[in-house]
Amino acid sequence: MAPDPKKPSDKTVTETLVSFLAFEATDGAPKNALEKFLSLFADVRAGEGLGVVTMTLNAFLLLGAYYLLKTAREVLILTEGGATGKAYSSGGQALVLLLLVPVYGWVGTKVNRVKLVTGLTLFFVSHLLLFSYLGSHGVHEGVVYFIWVGIFSVFVISQFWAFANDLYTERQGSRLFPLIGVGSSVGALAGAEAAGLLVGRFSLSPYALMLIAAAVLTSTATLVVWANSLEIRRGPRESAKDAKKDAKEVLSTEGAFSLIRQDKYLIWIALMMILLNIVNSSGEYLLSSLVTSEAVARGLTGAAKGQFIGGFYASYFSWVNGIGLLVQAFGVSRIFKHAGIRGSLFFMPLISLMSYSVIAVAPILAIVRAIKTIENSADYSVQNTVRQALWLPTSREAKYKAKAAIDTFCMRFGDVIAAGIVFLGTSVVALTVTQFAWVNVFLVLVWLWVASRIAREHSKRTA
Repeated sequence: MAPDPKKPSDKTVTETLVSFLAFEATDGAPKNALEKFLSLFADVRAGEGLGVVTMTLNAFLLLGAYYLLKTAREVLILTEGGATGKAYSSGGQALVLLLLVPVYGWVGTKVNRVKLVTGLTLFFVSHLLLFSYLGSHGVHEGVVYFIWVGIFSVFVISQFWAFANDLYTERQGSRLFPLIGVGSSVGALAGAEAAGLLVGRFSLSPYALMLIAAAVLTSTATLVVWANSLEIRRGPRESAKDAKKDAKEVLSTEGAFSLIRQDKYLIWIALMMILLNIVNSSGEYLLSSLVTSEAVARGLTGAAKGQFIGGFYASYFSWVNGIGLLVQAFGVSRIFKHAGIRGSLFFMPLISLMSYSVIAVAPILAIVRAIKTIENSADYSVQNTVRQALWLPTSREAKYKAKAAIDTFCMRFGDVIAAGIVFLGTSVVALTVTQFAWVNVFLVLVWLWVASRIAREHSKRTA
């Protein structure tokens, strides 16, 4: 049967160069100027423009505030606790998160999503006011603040994406999440630059950075209320009624870890998160080991050695963030469009498999730097968006409770395992860089298998 030319279609036309450069929906609904501009980056449909801009701005401000707080963290922990204190602090985060996740889930059974998201954000803001006051009055809080920032970063960002998953349908999320991710990428860059400017040129203290971040975070709470209101009003009257009903509902009493244990899909996502962090942390160790060896080979010591290492990483991070931003802005939406969420799930592990296979054969600094730049850029763009979109077909309880557990505890648990592997490989077994790379190759193969299981379970949920 021939298609009816008058019937609205949800298909996005991508056969021509023009439609590749700008997504062009053929559903018959006209776009405004904002939505036409946003279509350069993602498949934004009529009526979605203002809402997705609100969420993108929210992501931008969250990441910007985090980098202000991260800068304050490094100053305090290294001046008050030292490098050893920093190492001990990292290990304590997983234990604290293990206790906080159930508390967060319990609160979710008492309030609706807007109160849950804004309430936790303002709760963290109150901590910043206290940290700033105590620190400016001479209290040494470096270690406590370091642990707090580690908890804040994973909890608030996880909660933001849980809210986005709850706000949008699966089809909407697969189209709009790549654009929201652009806000995160730009916010990270802007936050780092702003922190350097505020500390370097204006000589602001860590406690002043905390107050600025507190003001920024307060504005994100307002944006959550606005985004929720926009989504409720969007669409037909009956849809608006359903959306308003969903927004008022509280979560069930089932715990986060119980939800994970009872759902194969969530178990595989948790395993993927652990493997991702093990592979990435081990890879960063390989790079730092080669950088240090290169400095020694050049005969550098003291300040000259520090200058070489600092200059290397400054350039390295700039390339990673720059390429990651370009991929997020212009590549992720198109990868999602052609490969889908399940196909995009294999993008990162395949890059990692290639990367560590090459490192195992040619452990040369220039090669490792180029490979790690590509890998981390893909991690910050494609992989980050994929792992957020995987939650679209889950229940509301899973989006908030199980996601918080996996994004926080499982992430830190992966870091702990990676630290253990590095310790055994350097102090017990004495592995070479090549041997470490082969260990990562094995772990990536396991990761690919886990990704196939996630894809299988995802297909069942979206069939």
